[in-house]
Amino acid sequence: MSDTFFKRNPSTLVFLAVLALFVLGVTLLAEGAGAGVISTSFVKTLGKTLCLALVAVAMDLVWGYTGILSLGHFAFFGLGGYMIGMWLMYARTQAIVVSSLAEAPIPATESEVVDAIGNQIFGVVGSSEFPLIWMFADSLLLQLVLVVAVPGVLALVFGWLAFRSRVTGVYLSILTQAMTLGLALYLFQNDSGLRGNNGLSGLQNLPGLDHVPQATMSIWFFWASAAALALGYLFAAWIVSGKFGSVLRGIRDNEARVRFLGYSVEGYKLFIFTVTAIIAGVAGALYYPQAGIINPAEIAPVASIYLAVWVAIGGRGRLYGAVIGAIFVSLVSSWFTGGQAPDVNLGFYTLKWVDWWLIVLGLSFVLVTLFAPRGIGGLVDLWSERRRPDRHGADLGPGAGALREKEANE
Repeated sequence: MSDTFFKRNPSTLVFLAVLALFVLGVTLLAEGAGAGVISTSFVKTLGKTLCLALVAVAMDLVWGYTGILSLGHFAFFGLGGYMIGMWLMYARTQAIVVSSLAEAPIPATESEVVDAIGNQIFGVVGSSEFPLIWMFADSLLLQLVLVVAVPGVLALVFGWLAFRSRVTGVYLSILTQAMTLGLALYLFQNDSGLRGNNGLSGLQNLPGLDHVPQATMSIWFFWASAAALALGYLFAAWIVSGKFGSVLRGIRDNEARVRFLGYSVEGYKLFIFTVTAIIAGVAGALYYPQAGIINPAEIAPVASIYLAVWVAIGGRGRLYGAVIGAIFVSLVSSWFTGGQAPDVNLGFYTLKWVDWWLIVLGLSFVLVTLFAPRGIGGLVDLWSERRRPDRHGADLGPGAGALREKEANE
């Protein structure tokens, strides 16, 4: 990537530098690789937060820059988690079964080992046979391909059907929400092949690395999550900084005019919808090994609504805003719902934040939408505008069109 790109997008360079310093600081203070000031559980929380920031960047691309309010992107996030979770659970169970059968007087056949693995995994739903969707579960490489392929293909098919029919606005949001709900209801069934309501568990144990403590493993996943966020952010910044990004913003602002100019609006929408679904799948594949478990509740429609709330609070249409929103809301949510926030005794009623957090979050969303549409990221914009540089025609970001018009009138 040329120096020109970073000169035109200084916020990208600043973001990468801040992320690098953050990773260095956490590593030096972590229990697994540093001074032990930060606990292993909090390192996992930070790693998961970086994954949520990555899916928020994807959401900002599709909503903040293209104007497609997708309420189904967390489904792609969950599918990525399920794909890597299948390999983790299979390989982990296989190691346990092989170890236990090694002491048998007669060596077990390969078929008996597979049956024993199936019984261990699916016994909880009254079955012992592997469904067809588990046919690649014994291969890490193929499951990693599925992490990208499954969300991508689902988004491609769904987007092609929706965009070719020119479904837009609130109707498209309802359709994406219906897709998410349908997927979650399917996964809740025991015969879905993914253990129904039980989901996949024990994902924090990496096969073959039993001797590695969780403190060290948490740092590895934290680094991987930070690297994924850096690459995803760089990719997103590259897309929105060029002509492709200008077309996306044009579609967001006036879809009919862009179509009149001869652009394939549906093609641009389908591309960005599919690419962001893949990004969400990768984020999910890194998130759930740190969470240790995934179940259909993770794909519930409300999760995708939370994702939109993060981006709105952070400030849509600016990538750093999406990251700020995801990190801010995720950490504050962990603080409130983890019982760390002190209850407030009002005399006649005790305010327990565990019960009131969702109301606070919803109220914040309403207030931000009404009074601060730029979100938290707007504070960065205010600081940047006070230091307005001599731009000499350089792009100034998502609101560049309005800024150029303002400058032309000055």
